[in-house]
Amino acid sequence: MRRRFFTLDVFTEIAMAGNPLAVVLDAQGLTDMAMQGIAREFNLSETVFVLPPEDPRQRARLRIFTPGRELPFAGHPTVGTAVLLGGLDHGAGHGVLGFGLEEKVGLVPCVVEVKHEGCGEATFTLPRLPEEIGAPAPDQAVAAALSLQASDIGFGSHRCSVFSAGNGFTFAPLASREAVARAKPDLTRWEEGMRPADHPNAFVYTRETTQAGSAYHARMFAPDMGVMEDPATGSAVAAFAGVVMRFDRPVDGEHSMVIEQGYEMGRPSQITLGLSVEGGRLTRATIGGSAIVISEGALRL
Repeated sequence: MRRRFFTLDVFTEIAMAGNPLAVVLDAQGLTDMAMQGIAREFNLSETVFVLPPEDPRQRARLRIFTPGRELPFAGHPTVGTAVLLGGLDHGAGHGVLGFGLEEKVGLVPCVVEVKHEGCGEATFTLPRLPEEIGAPAPDQAVAAALSLQASDIGFGSHRCSVFSAGNGFTFAPLASREAVARAKPDLTRWEEGMRPADHPNAFVYTRETTQAGSAYHARMFAPDMGVMEDPATGSAVAAFAGVVMRFDRPVDGEHSMVIEQGYEMGRPSQITLGLSVEGGRLTRATIGGSAIVISEGALRL
């Protein structure tokens, strides 16, 4: 049968920037093996399969695959799929709508602003607040895994940490944007340096940004998932909310910040992280960004 698909660039409004995403509609009847094979065929950081929701009050159920494995949750697939479904539901012209997407991590509430045909912005509330999931490896091991020196690690109060909001990451603060640019996975030392996460992923970041309005400049490496580097990683920024709370200690109230990623790959991306803080504690967090449809077609499967 023919299964309709779309590709989008996510966390950008500019074609050929941001993080590419494939979304396969009408995925009923596909086996786990078939979904994994299709994800390898697209060979993007993630491919989404859209299924009918288990709860008819929600919009859809999503399954998300990297070329190497299935994920319980991911940010750029959530944003991109929400923008696509919002556009298909609303049609051309400006409009705002909300719905829930079922993912393995739980229900993900989304708000979509359709800007024009094929372009929109989505914000979702994290289904799970970030939590620290273990101690990081020593700075020397983290640095070696990233082909850096221990002196490159850390700035201000920021030190290495490990957080998850569905997917675990070792967060490595680097002293400069130049150090971020030099970072490169050393696969012979990767598991030793990134060992606390369920799958050894690394999110490196610095306060030295490319764009004046950004709060942090970042890169993400996940060779264990078949993604050597990702242009924009919403699930990492979701977990990064825990890093911000621990090291920056934002005051009570509403906060919004932009994390820029993908610049070293020639895929500039902007991810908006929203924080609600009460009594010094994180009570709610959101991830938002734009997406644009690039192509559509059909799989003959």
